[in-house]
Amino acid sequence: MHTTFLEHVLDDLEKKQLAIASCIFVLPSKRSGTFLKKHISKRLTKSVFSPQTLSIQEFIEALTGLSQSSNVDLLFNLYAVYKDADIRQHEDFSSFIKWGQTLLHDFNEIDGYLIPAKDILNYLSAIKELNHWSLQKEKTELVENYLQLWGKLENIYGKFTTALLNQKTGYQGLIQRMAVQNLSEQTKASSANPVIFVGFNALNNAESQIIQHYLEQGNAHIYWDIDAYFLNDPIHDAGLFIRNYQREWPYLKNQPKITTQDSFLSPKKISITGVPKNISQTKFVGQLLHNLTTNEQIDLKNTALVLADETLLDPMLKAIPAAIREVNITMGYPLHKTVLHSFFLTYLELCLNVSERGWFYKNVLEFISNPYVSVLSVSEKTDFAKALAKDIKEGNWLYVSPDMLSTYDGSKELLAVMFPEKSISPKEWVDHCLMLIQQLKTIFQSQENALELEYLYRFHTLFNQLGQYLEKVDFMAELKSIKNLFKQLSSVETLDFIGEPLTGLQLMGMLESRNLDFETVIITSVNEGILPSGKSNNSFIPFDVKRDYGLPTYKEKDAIYTYHFYRLIQRAKNVHIIYNTEPDVLEGGEKSRLITQLLTDANIRPYVEHSIAAPEIKIDARPLLHIDKGAVLMEDLKAFAAKGFSPTSLANYIKNPIDFYKRNILKINDLDEVEENIAANTFGTIVHDSLEQLYTPLINSVLTSENVSPLKALIPKIVTQHFQKSLAGVDISRGKFLLVYNVIIKYLQNFINMELQRVKRHNIKILALEEKYEVSLNIPGLDFPVILKGTLDRVDEIDGTVRIIDYKTGKVEPKNVKITDWEELITEYDKSKAFQLLCYAYMFHKKHGTTPLFAGIYSFKNLSQGLFSFVEDKNTLINQDTLVSFENRLNNLIMDIFEAELPLTEKRD
Repeated sequence: MHTTFLEHVLDDLEKKQLAIASCIFVLPSKRSGTFLKKHISKRLTKSVFSPQTLSIQEFIEALTGLSQSSNVDLLFNLYAVYKDADIRQHEDFSSFIKWGQTLLHDFNEIDGYLIPAKDILNYLSAIKELNHWSLQKEKTELVENYLQLWGKLENIYGKFTTALLNQKTGYQGLIQRMAVQNLSEQTKASSANPVIFVGFNALNNAESQIIQHYLEQGNAHIYWDIDAYFLNDPIHDAGLFIRNYQREWPYLKNQPKITTQDSFLSPKKISITGVPKNISQTKFVGQLLHNLTTNEQIDLKNTALVLADETLLDPMLKAIPAAIREVNITMGYPLHKTVLHSFFLTYLELCLNVSERGWFYKNVLEFISNPYVSVLSVSEKTDFAKALAKDIKEGNWLYVSPDMLSTYDGSKELLAVMFPEKSISPKEWVDHCLMLIQQLKTIFQSQENALELEYLYRFHTLFNQLGQYLEKVDFMAELKSIKNLFKQLSSVETLDFIGEPLTGLQLMGMLESRNLDFETVIITSVNEGILPSGKSNNSFIPFDVKRDYGLPTYKEKDAIYTYHFYRLIQRAKNVHIIYNTEPDVLEGGEKSRLITQLLTDANIRPYVEHSIAAPEIKIDARPLLHIDKGAVLMEDLKAFAAKGFSPTSLANYIKNPIDFYKRNILKINDLDEVEENIAANTFGTIVHDSLEQLYTPLINSVLTSENVSPLKALIPKIVTQHFQKSLAGVDISRGKFLLVYNVIIKYLQNFINMELQRVKRHNIKILALEEKYEVSLNIPGLDFPVILKGTLDRVDEIDGTVRIIDYKTGKVEPKNVKITDWEELITEYDKSKAFQLLCYAYMFHKKHGTTPLFAGIYSFKNLSQGLFSFVEDKNTLINQDTLVSFENRLNNLIMDIFEAELPLTEKRD
C-alpha cells in the first residue's frame, strides 16, 4: 500500500529533523489524533511522553479562554434576548425553536467568516423590507411584526454575543472571531514546541487567518492531503478549497508550491454497484464482508465501511457477518432514531391530548403497543397493556377514562404515572419520564441487557438536562412547549459506541474518515442528496448575499463532500461504492454525480466496473391450498354438523372451502377493532334488533295503518337503546355516529312507510320474528347427525300465503335471488342469497309442512325496489318440487363436505 498521509507527515518531520514528541499537532478531528499517535508509537525506539494532539476547535478555544456552549443553552440565551427585544408581539418558545436554530446557524457563519455583523444584518433587513408581500400601502400588523424582527436582528445579535461573552462561553463562530481578535505577536508557536497543522481542507476565514498567522510567525508547518490530479485540475471540486488557498494566502505565495500526493491514478479496483432500496444495501454489504473475510489478502483492520447515510447504522450492524469478531463503530447513533425515543414521544402525545372525556383510544393503543410499555406491563401483577387493548376493542371505547383504568388493580401506581388525570406541567412530565426510566432500569438490570441500559442511561441524562433547563426558565409553563425542545435535544444527542479504535473493521461516518487511509473502503448510499447532500435551506441569508459576502453556499458544501469522497479512495486498493437504485423522495435522489464522474473520467475508467445487483426473486405461482381430511378434521366436521350448519357457514364453503375451515371450524374471526366508523355487521345488527323490538307487539296481528303508524314515533328511542347495546363507548350526539344514527332512523322510517303502503293493498299478518330453527337432515350414506339451523328474520302471511323475509343492509341485486341452473346454487357464491332463502324456506317447511311459500329479501339500500323475491324460472312460489330440488343440492353439498377423499381446496376469486 502507499504510504498513508499521516506516515507521510511524520516522514517529512523527521527529514526536517524536528523532535516529533515535542510537536503540537492540530488536526480536523480528535479521531485522526489517535491514529497519528499509533503511527508515532511504531517509530519510537524509547518511551516518550505522547505529543499534544488537538482538534482545530480545541486549539482555537485555548487562544480565547472561552468554552463552547451547548446547543440548547444557546437557544435559551437567544430566546431571552429575543424576548427583551422591542417587538410588539413575541412568539412562544415552542415556535421560536423552529427558526431560532436557523438564526444561530447564520450567526455562527457570519462570525466564522469574520463578516461585520452590522453590515450583513442591516442589509438582510433591507432585503426583507423590499420583499415583503403586502400590496397595501399601510402594512398589516402581521407584516409590521415580521419586519420589526428583521429590523432588530443587529440589536439581538449584539446583546446575544455580549451575554455569551459575559458567561465566558460562545458558539463555534464567536469563539473563532474572538480568537482572531486576540492574535498578536505573542501568539505563536514556541521554539521548543512547533505547531503542525495536518490535513485541512475547508477552512472558514477565521480558521484560515489563525493558521496563516502561526505559519507567518515561524516554527509552524502545514501539511495538505491533496492529490496532484485534483489540485491541478482547475474545475475539480475535490481541490476547490486548496486551489483557493494557493492562490490567495500571502504565506503560500512566497513558499514553494503545496506538496501534493500522487496516488489517485495508481492501479486500484473500484466496483460500483447499484442495489434496490436501503435495506438491500446493508444485506449486500453483509455478503461483501463475508466474501472479504474469506479472502486472505484483505486485512479487516485496514478496511473501512463508511455510511454516507448514518441512519443505516442499526440495520448495518445486524448485517455484519458473525465471523467478523471486532467492529469499531466511530459514529454515534442519533437518539431520535431509537424505539425508546418513540416511547417518550407517544407518551408526550398522550399527556398532551387528554380531554374531559379521557384519552382518545388511538393515542392509547399507539402508546400501549410500544415494546417498552409491554416490558413494564408484563412485570406488573396484571398485564394491563394486553387487558386494556382487549377491553378497548371489545367495549368499543372511543375514549379511555380514568374510571375505566381504575379496574386494573394490580398496576394502579404505574398507570397513575402513565395516564396522569389532570394536565401536567413540563417539569412533572420530565419527572414521570424519569420514574418510567427507573422502572425499566430495574427490569433490564435483572435481564442483564447492556444495550437497553445504555439507551436508558442516555435518555436519563437527557431528561436530567431538560429538568435543569426547566428550573432556569419561566417561559415553558405549558407542556406543548417542551415537545419541540425534546425533539431538538434528541436529534442532536447521540448514543456513542465505545470501541477499540485501532482494531477490527472500522465502521464510520463520512467526517470521521478525515486524514485516515484504508486499503479497502466500502461506501454506501452514494446518491444525490446524501453524498453530496444537496441544497439545504437552513439559512435566512439569500444565495446572492452569501456570494457577495463570501459565505459558503451549497456549491462549497458539495465540494467538501467531494473532497472527502475522493480522499477516501485516492490511496485505497479496493473500493466498493454502493448506491440505491430506487431512491425515495426522502432518501436522496438518483446515483450520485460522484459516480458519474468516476464512470466518465478516462484516466480512472480502466479500474472501474459498474453493475446492478438485485436480490434473486423467484415467484412461483402459489399452488392452491389443499387440506386433507384426516381423522381429527373429520371429527371436527362431525362435531360442527351436530351443532348445526347455518346458511352462512354453507355459503362460506361455497365461496371458498378454506374460508369455511378458518372461520367456522377453527373459529378464526376477523380481529376485533374499535369502530370509529361503524362496521357493516354492527350496522346490520342495530337495524335487525330495532325492527324486532318495533314489531314484536304485533306478532299474530293483522297489520293495519292504525297499528303500524305509531311505530314511527318509537324509532329514535329504540335505535338509541340498540346503539348503546352494540357500541357501548360511542357518543351518538355528534360526529360520524350521529350521521349513522340518522341513516338508520331514515331506513326504518322508509321501511314503515313502505309497510303502510302494502297494508292498504294486502292482508298481512306477522307470524314470527327472529325465530330460531333447527332441522335434522337425513343424508344418504351419513350415519351421524347433521343439523341445519338458522334464524328467520320475519315470517308473515300475505293474502293467505306464508312469506319468509330476510333483511339485508348490504347491496342486493335481483340476480342474487334468481336461479335458472340448480347446479349454480352450490357452486357460485353469487347465488348465496338465493341459497340462504331456500335454506330458510326448507327449515320452515320441515317444521310446519306448509307449501307453497314466498321467500324474499328487503334490502335497505334500495327499499324503493320492494321485496327481492326468490325466483326460479319466473316462478316466485316455492312449492314441493322446488324444495325437493333444493334438498338434493343441499345433500350433495354436505356429502362433499364429508367426502374423506375430497380435500378442502382453496377457491381463488
